[in-house]
Amino acid sequence: MVNKLSEWSAAFLISACSYAVLFYLNDWLTSGLAYGSGVNWIYLPAGLRLFLTLVFALPGAFGIAIASFLICYFAATPPDFVTCVGIASISGFAPYMARIFVISSVPLAKDLSDLNLPKLVLCILIFAFLSSGLHQTWFAIRSLDNAGTLKHFCVMFIGDVIGSILLIALIKYGLDLLKQFRKTID
Repeated sequence: MVNKLSEWSAAFLISACSYAVLFYLNDWLTSGLAYGSGVNWIYLPAGLRLFLTLVFALPGAFGIAIASFLICYFAATPPDFVTCVGIASISGFAPYMARIFVISSVPLAKDLSDLNLPKLVLCILIFAFLSSGLHQTWFAIRSLDNAGTLKHFCVMFIGDVIGSILLIALIKYGLDLLKQFRKTID
């Protein structure tokens, strides 16, 4: 029981910290590509959200949600508490819902051992659709600046897809480099 709790806690902390770091790094790197509040043409944290929930499942979703809440709540112009809770919930649980949908609809092992490129692309598209749709719906419900339009949905969807592909490609490239490095040492 203690071991499970420590594994869950580690996954939660890794998810929360890495998401927060990448959020601010993405904000710094792509500030010129922002389309509107919460909408970016390239959003690398989308790929991390998907990756963390694929790997860590529920602890990853909770870690992302808590980090997202803190980012939103302590922003320079923070929305109200309820808006932050909604944004955080969507940020953490849209990729988790995509994970559940893909695992239940596509022949995919729970440990993701048979995850291949077509299945990953499907997962990215489902995640981006859920995330963009839920975020824009919430933004419209909460009457945030020009949010909830089809144009904002499309830009957010494209940003999530591009960010997911770029980040997962970077992770794959990093793992390939690590393998090559280990081979040269042996």
